[in-house]
Amino acid sequence: MKVFGLRLGLFLGIWLLLITVESNFVPYHILICTVALSLFFLLTFQHRIMLLYTLLLLVVFLGAIHFVNGTLYSIVLLWFLLWDSLHRISIRMYYGITAISIAEILMIMWIQQSYQIGLLISTIAISVSGYFVLKEIYQRKYYRNIYHELLNEYRKLKRINITSENNARLEERTKIARDMHDTVGHRLTALIMRLELLSIEYPSISFDSLKDIARESLEDTRQAVKTLQLDESEGIASVVHLIRKLEAESHITVQFTMKKGVLNVPLSNDKSVILYRIIQEAITNAMRHANSREVNVILSKSADGALTFEITNAIFESTQFELGFGLRNMTERVAEVNGALHAYQLENRFIVSGRLPV
Repeated sequence: MKVFGLRLGLFLGIWLLLITVESNFVPYHILICTVALSLFFLLTFQHRIMLLYTLLLLVVFLGAIHFVNGTLYSIVLLWFLLWDSLHRISIRMYYGITAISIAEILMIMWIQQSYQIGLLISTIAISVSGYFVLKEIYQRKYYRNIYHELLNEYRKLKRINITSENNARLEERTKIARDMHDTVGHRLTALIMRLELLSIEYPSISFDSLKDIARESLEDTRQAVKTLQLDESEGIASVVHLIRKLEAESHITVQFTMKKGVLNVPLSNDKSVILYRIIQEAITNAMRHANSREVNVILSKSADGALTFEITNAIFESTQFELGFGLRNMTERVAEVNGALHAYQLENRFIVSGRLPV
């Protein structure tokens, strides 16, 4: 928005100088300037760029040949439009706009009977330098696209690596749990059965303390096996771990805030996964659509004990907002657990908020 304001200010400033210094018919020239400003505003929609720049060049040309006594500021306007188009057009389009600009400048000089070699040389220099600048812009876009492709591949490989590590760790934990169940558990069960037989065979001898120790050992073994078969972390702690991992993978800054009572929320594994996926989708949208490198995540506990969340990111260029597939899918998943999710756009912020009952 600031860049557009600067461009608009320069464009309007040149027009005002043109009207003040060189215009013969100020009211008509103000009307021409209004038409040019309207076309300039339409450039922000990034639609039919070539046609809009062609019309702008034509409006400047018509004003120069009908209502101006002089050539300098009209040619400066044409130079400005030529350079302003560099970030919006292709190299092929630039050839066309350059040809139109040079042709109009020659016609303005011919009609005004004012042939200025300095202005012609400056026009050629500006056109050639604009071509090299445009090539540099396209080269940077090319390398930026390659960088993003490599970054996406890096993220995929890192996710695969983390998944492989988790699978290997889970497989090892499962193997240990199976071994404990099949060996220690089996032997403790056999020991308890043997003690029962001994208590029947020798009723005068008490084996109760030994049986209690064996039963407690068997119960401890079962608890250890159960713990090994569970996932490593549950609830908010797992979400915090996953957010840190996502921040490292995405090369962004996550401002993570947990309000009082959040750590005590008994969040199930399923809801932990849903919460993490919501945060992941919001961060992905911030990177993809808003070009934002900073995301704020706030978790809090409501009065009824539910977990509430709010993920916000800055918007640098406001566009029409439509709910995408990812957020629609997240909304449905939250609704399945009787929760709610809302996504909306303000002037310079995009917000995803909602609640998960516990």
